[in-house]
Amino acid sequence: MTATRRSGTTGLTVVALAAAVALSGCGGITFAHAGAAPAATTSGSPTSPSADTPSVTTTAPPVVTAPAVTTTTAPKAAPKPTPKPTPTPKPTPKKAGDTLNPGDSGAYVLSVQRQLSSLGYWNGTPDGQYGLLTVQAVMALQKAAGLGRDGVFGPSTRRALLAGVRPVPRIGGDGVEIDKARQLLLLVRGGRVTMILNTSTGSGQHYSYYGADRIATTPSGVFSVFRTVNHLDKGPLGALWRPRYFNGGIAVHGAASVPGYPASHGCSRVSNPAMDMIWANDLMPVGSRVVVY
Repeated sequence: MTATRRSGTTGLTVVALAAAVALSGCGGITFAHAGAAPAATTSGSPTSPSADTPSVTTTAPPVVTAPAVTTTTAPKAAPKPTPKPTPTPKPTPKKAGDTLNPGDSGAYVLSVQRQLSSLGYWNGTPDGQYGLLTVQAVMALQKAAGLGRDGVFGPSTRRALLAGVRPVPRIGGDGVEIDKARQLLLLVRGGRVTMILNTSTGSGQHYSYYGADRIATTPSGVFSVFRTVNHLDKGPLGALWRPRYFNGGIAVHGAASVPGYPASHGCSRVSNPAMDMIWANDLMPVGSRVVVY
């Protein structure tokens, strides 16, 4: 019987121990023997997991290294040689007998200019350049010779120059003649034509003057210069360059355009440089005679 009780006590002890272990859930509490009170154990460091507790292994993610960026410098292209500018071909100089046009230049142009000047066709100072003044002089020669008035020095104009064509004055003594039929202005000294200018007189067209209808005419007759204006004189019909008035509002004056035909309101137009020349030499002083026919 005694052995039986011990055995039963031992079994109860084992059951109690198993229950205690099951209730604790961790290995931090131990018993020395079945009858002893549980002793508390305090550790300053975390309890190491038991052999039965699976260990957790933390694996660091693999370090991904970005591929190195390789910069490739493109080879520089060899600089292209700068092309040389194509030289502008020089115009072939005109020779004697050739047709001359505005813009031409050279020895032949200079020769023609000098011949024009010798006959009285004013073209400024001969310089070998076929410019505005040469065109005006050639047009005056063409008018005197009864040719087409285009300002081009062609075969017919050349023949007129070589023949020495000059207009003959109608007055004796001194004065200015305005030939409306040929559209020429003649400076006369001692009954001789000393200078011939291209001019443009009244167009014969209708125009309005302060509401009144007028016809652009240059009246014929004998007149005298009575007023001069040494600057641009602005009026209701336009601006007149350095005018010399001889009949009311009609004057000899400079203009930018002096065509080969009648185109004015009634005045006698000459080129601005020609008007400057008239002023420089005082060729139309107050009181001087102007004959229009």
